[in-house]
Amino acid sequence: MPVIRFVREGCDVECYPGENLRDVAIREGIQLYGLKGQLGNCGGCGQCITCFVSVVGDDVQDALTARTPVEDAKLRRRPEDWRLACQALVERSVRVLTRPQLKLADAENRFAAACNAPLPLGPTAWPNVATDEDELVEEEAATADEER
Repeated sequence: MPVIRFVREGCDVECYPGENLRDVAIREGIQLYGLKGQLGNCGGCGQCITCFVSVVGDDVQDALTARTPVEDAKLRRRPEDWRLACQALVERSVRVLTRPQLKLADAENRFAAACNAPLPLGPTAWPNVATDEDELVEEEAATADEER
């Protein structure tokens, strides 16, 4: 599975391909928002621009889905490596800096450590998980074979 390496927090989180970056961060207890965002974020619609993150490293192409028109409009005066977490879907393993507008203590060493440690590529598709319906079909087929 793809891994999101949160540089500021110093942790790696696995997710499924195609999962929303904001949803993964919230699920894992990663703090995406500053005070303004905590008090009034849009809930993931791309309207408040408080969940922006910076994508770190050289191999970031295709790690997240392409910028949406909402991101292009909202982040037009921001650096190119900034993304709205609510609009980005994780395709491959990626390094992310949350709240890039804030200074990061010992930033140079933390960036170097995050970039030097390899990220697993992970699968590019959802894993196949047997459902109850699949098991029921298999049982019915086995019963039909026994009756013959």
